[in-house]
Amino acid sequence: MRDLGAGFRYLIQGQKWVATHGRWFGFGLLPGLVTLVLYMGALVGLAYGADDLTAWATPFADDWGSPWLGLFRGALTGVVFGLGLFLAVITFTAVTLLVGQPFYESLSEEVDRSVGGEAPESGLPLWKDLWISARDSLRVLLRVAFYGILLFACGFIPVIGQTVVPAVGFCVSGFFLAEELTAVALQRRGVELKERLGLLRGRRLTTLGFGVPLVLAFLIPLVAVFLMPGAVAGATLMARDLRGETPQGDDEEEDAGTTGGPAGGATSDTTA
Repeated sequence: MRDLGAGFRYLIQGQKWVATHGRWFGFGLLPGLVTLVLYMGALVGLAYGADDLTAWATPFADDWGSPWLGLFRGALTGVVFGLGLFLAVITFTAVTLLVGQPFYESLSEEVDRSVGGEAPESGLPLWKDLWISARDSLRVLLRVAFYGILLFACGFIPVIGQTVVPAVGFCVSGFFLAEELTAVALQRRGVELKERLGLLRGRRLTTLGFGVPLVLAFLIPLVAVFLMPGAVAGATLMARDLRGETPQGDDEEEDAGTTGGPAGGATSDTTA
């Protein structure tokens, strides 16, 4: 439980950081607004078309009597829309980060400077950074699609499909959402996707403590846009801890606390 709390503290500390650096908060809003408009249109289209999609996919049920036909297709429509929402939560971050790559990299670098005095840089041209981000995001999305299909199939299991599967879905979403956000800071440090996933698996509870509350918050319209700058800031703080860059001495912890750093929470998590 302490590890979960440590992850959540990074999320809160990131929001506090942007709250005290208003210029960077405004700087990080624009990419999220652009992406939100695109995704809202896609989800509205899915909501209107899910019934037709379900009917097309289940012609064998056309002759079923009432109420079984309505119950079956109604449940399946809910699963289809839930899967779309699940994918939207994950891909929203990936697309927003890709659209706002220069914005969020600058924000992440400023967080590094504010708590560590220096900001690692990839040294790569912008086009190559964008290419690496797009490539890694695609790899992550393929993993998400695999889990999404698996969870979609499990959704038809009575009871388990309506209780355990949604909970697992939120955990999967939270893990990969945390990966996408920490990638902003870790990519600047030259950390490849495979190593990033290893770091997050090694601190799985911390990762879920950061990512799952964010997934739940992102389900509320407009919230994702306003939390994105702070989420990037918090993910940068967590990435520093994952890489062992968080100050460990008592005096350094006290100093980091006054500048918005996560030293107190990170130390308790590291030693847990």
